[in-house]
Amino acid sequence: MTASIIGARIKARREELGFNQEAVATLFGFNDRQILSAIETGERRVTAEELLKAAEILNTPLDYFTDPFLLAGEGRFSWRQAGVAKPKLDDYEQASGRLIAAFRTLGAQLGRKPRLLRHTLGLTKSSTYEDAAEAGERFAAEFEIGPVPALRLVEVMEQRLGILVLMVDAIPGVSGAACRLPGLDSVLINRKEVPGRRHYDLAHELFHILTWDTMPPEHVEDTTGPIRGRVEQLADAFASALLMPSSVLQPVDAWADLDGDALVRKLNQTADAIGVTAVALKWRLVSSGRLSKASARLIDDKLRDNGRLAALMSNAMCFFGGALLEIGVVSVPPLFSKPFMELLAQALDEGRISVRRLASILGLTIDDLEDAFTAHGVAAEVGI
Repeated sequence: MTASIIGARIKARREELGFNQEAVATLFGFNDRQILSAIETGERRVTAEELLKAAEILNTPLDYFTDPFLLAGEGRFSWRQAGVAKPKLDDYEQASGRLIAAFRTLGAQLGRKPRLLRHTLGLTKSSTYEDAAEAGERFAAEFEIGPVPALRLVEVMEQRLGILVLMVDAIPGVSGAACRLPGLDSVLINRKEVPGRRHYDLAHELFHILTWDTMPPEHVEDTTGPIRGRVEQLADAFASALLMPSSVLQPVDAWADLDGDALVRKLNQTADAIGVTAVALKWRLVSSGRLSKASARLIDDKLRDNGRLAALMSNAMCFFGGALLEIGVVSVPPLFSKPFMELLAQALDEGRISVRRLASILGLTIDDLEDAFTAHGVAAEVGI
């Protein structure tokens, strides 16, 4: 545990309790608040005696300050959710933070270094939606993401951008999140969403990662709200253009003469082929001038994935992360990700962590942990 991490946790807990620096510095017995300020910024280490005193003053268990498999006071999350009560989201954020902390902590123990440079988009809040869409198109082209961007987006994010991407069993109402930490960017995606929504959420959260410094996202985005912030709308424009760049959309005349059932069939078939929802494709065609708003508004109830569970009742095939998946009653990508599980396997192999503790951190039984390794084809000694 570094001085900066402990200091950030002291600050986070102090602010959570509503205490100012002067009051807490007095309780510590410091001559002035600058000593506490230096501790909170990591410029000064706390002594063992001071750490015990911090636990007493802030009414917090000691392991809140010393547990490396915990995120507190570091970075921030941005949640994409619908109607989740704050206490439930706070609890889930803490559990999710343990996944990211495990990757960071065990990676450091295994000698993995954080990336020195982060990729960014040259966009600000004053950028137009056309600017954001152009950035999505350019991203798809410059990273040579292929004719079906949804197929390779996870790979590009992990291997080219160094972003930790985790497929999770989120609580009801949560579709995804982005998390910014010093030296580590992460994206969490609800793996039980329909494929097209997973892909869209992934591209949406990627926008937040790439623009975090110029337009930090809100802690919580309510996807059902009547009014959405400008940053979220820019993220939507970016995600739509990235997953459906002009190069993969058919020309205007291919859509111009279609209406009714013929339009619905083409939208559903095209959406299946490129791994998006038909609703998202419809509005991308509108924004690119290939479809009129009047035509678009007449067909909502007939489009695939217009309902959140619609795709789960089909027998279609879908690609995710490079693997072909059958969409049946319930078909989801494996839990977490292969790079994540490979790192955990190495940590177990080198004795950096026990099986029981790892399972507890991940919120899994030991049998479920073994299944997670197997699902990604990762060899790990999980037996006790």
